[in-house]
Amino acid sequence: MKTIVITGATSGIGNLLVKEFVQKGYLVFAGYRNRNLKKRLEMFSENIIPFYIDLSKKWTIENAVHFILDRTEKIDTLINAAGCVIAGPMECLNVDRIREQFEVNTFAHLSLTQGLFEKLCLNGGGKIINISSTSSFGVYPFIAPYCASKRALDMLFNSMEIECGGDVKVISVKPGVIKTPLWEKSIELNKDVLGDNEKYQKELAFMIETAQKGAQSGLDAQKVVDLVVKIEGLEKPKPSYVIGFDAKVAEVVSHLPQKWINFIVRKMLEKRCIF
Repeated sequence: MKTIVITGATSGIGNLLVKEFVQKGYLVFAGYRNRNLKKRLEMFSENIIPFYIDLSKKWTIENAVHFILDRTEKIDTLINAAGCVIAGPMECLNVDRIREQFEVNTFAHLSLTQGLFEKLCLNGGGKIINISSTSSFGVYPFIAPYCASKRALDMLFNSMEIECGGDVKVISVKPGVIKTPLWEKSIELNKDVLGDNEKYQKELAFMIETAQKGAQSGLDAQKVVDLVVKIEGLEKPKPSYVIGFDAKVAEVVSHLPQKWINFIVRKMLEKRCIF
């Protein structure tokens, strides 16, 4: 029986992954933040072990590490699926909010991984699968903190694999816009900034519209889940996977000179369209 650890296990991609791996007969440690949803995880299968973790609170990460290590001898795969989106214009976005973005999307995942790393290295090495984003290519205005946090996540973990000599395989999955609750949650999380800026009123209204549209018409989350399940079963996975038409376009655009990228993105904002 394989042992899988998944954060963000109560909604979106994380929740679908929990169900997929349980159906395969794996033991799944499922990270939750909303205590009201713990029971739902427990009732789904006896092979699910819920653990409390709030990526914005360091003590919960430490407790989660101890909880998991006390209950398993090995970890085959760690899937860092939890995250949030901090949005707003860079000229006025509170720097503490940007720190919060990196704390949740980057540093918390690194801290959890470091705590579990020894057991990931057992039995020939495990896998770390990070649910990154097409935003890591850095071509989206008004969600720059999110883009930067995902790029930093990719860079830090890629270095980790090189440094450990391949004892643990690190894989970054970069989807485009997905039909998940993340986008609706992001609107609620950033409502003070998005609704109170006259200078960028039109642009921010467009970003809200885009987020709402993405929550309804984005890439089917199950397609991302199917890819992650496939990657988990591979002996030699690639270090990076891009999924979704918009993600592939963003990857191509990211290779252009920065001046060209800026021009394209400005024009897209003017035309009210996005990758």
